[in-house]
Amino acid sequence: MPELPEVETIRRDLVANILHKKIAKVTIGKNKLIKNSSAKFKQAIIGHKFTDISRIGKLLIFALSKKNTYLLIHLKMTGQLIYQSHHQTIAGGHNYPPIQTKLPNKYSHVIFEFEDHSTLFFNDQRQFGYLQIVDHQQLDSIKSQFGIEPLTKNFTFKNFRRVLSDKNTYLKNILLNQKHIAGIGNIYADEICFAANILPQTRANKLNNFQQKKLFQSCQKTIKKAIKHRGTTFQNYVDPQGQKGNYTELLQVYGRENQICNICQANKIKKIKLVGRGTHFCANCQK
Repeated sequence: MPELPEVETIRRDLVANILHKKIAKVTIGKNKLIKNSSAKFKQAIIGHKFTDISRIGKLLIFALSKKNTYLLIHLKMTGQLIYQSHHQTIAGGHNYPPIQTKLPNKYSHVIFEFEDHSTLFFNDQRQFGYLQIVDHQQLDSIKSQFGIEPLTKNFTFKNFRRVLSDKNTYLKNILLNQKHIAGIGNIYADEICFAANILPQTRANKLNNFQQKKLFQSCQKTIKKAIKHRGTTFQNYVDPQGQKGNYTELLQVYGRENQICNICQANKIKKIKLVGRGTHFCANCQK
C-alpha cells in the first residue's frame, strides 16, 4: 500500500498534468467502489474540471470546479491512478497489472475522459480502494478523523508528545494508527523507529522526553527524505512516471531480515510480528 511519501508523489505529478481540463465522460465499471450513487457521482464530475489536488494522510482530495464539490480517492492496497495523454503515461500505486499493459483492462473500474482526449484510469485489482463525492462539510468531518501529520503545521512536538503520553500500547501501533498520526504505514514506521534508536515494541507511554524528541525528529526527517526520493519500492509500488521509488536503497531495516545492520555492522536485522504486521529492527542499535 502506498504511504504518505508515495501518495504525495502521485499528488504532485497529477497536479502538473490534469488540472483545469474539462471532464467529458466518466465510465464506472464497478459501482461498489463508488460511495455515492452512479448518477450523483457522474453529475458532480462530467462537464467540470479538477481545480486542485490536496491530500491528508494517504487520502487524495480533488477539488472540482463545481461549487462545494470534492472527489476523494483512496488507493488502499492495490489501487492505481494512471494518466494517459497521447504517448505519455504517468502512474502511481500498485504495479499489477504492469503499467505497460494496454488500457483499459479488466481492472480499470473507473475511467475519466478529458475533453482533450487524455484519460485518467482508476484501476484496482483487489477492489479495496474507493472514490467518493463529498461537500465541504463532509470533507471537514472526514479530515477530523485523521491525526497529526508529519511536515504539517499541526505536527508539533507538543501535539506529538500528547499522542504518546497516555497510550499504554506498542509504539508501532501508535505510528500506524491514522487517528493518531496520519500517513505513516508499515515501511516508514519501522524506519522511523530505527532512526530514533527505539524498539517498535516499546510502550509509547514509557518513552522519556529525550526519546520522544528524537522520535518526533525522526518522523519529520524520514518522511521528508522519502518524499525527496519519490517513495519506496516494495512489492509493487511505482511512482507517477511508472518508475520504481528510489528510497529503497536508503532503507535500514524494512525488508532486510537476516541482513547485517548497516550502522553497527554487528547484528542481523530481526523480523517479528507486531500488531499483526511484519516488523523489522536491529536489537543492537535500538533499545
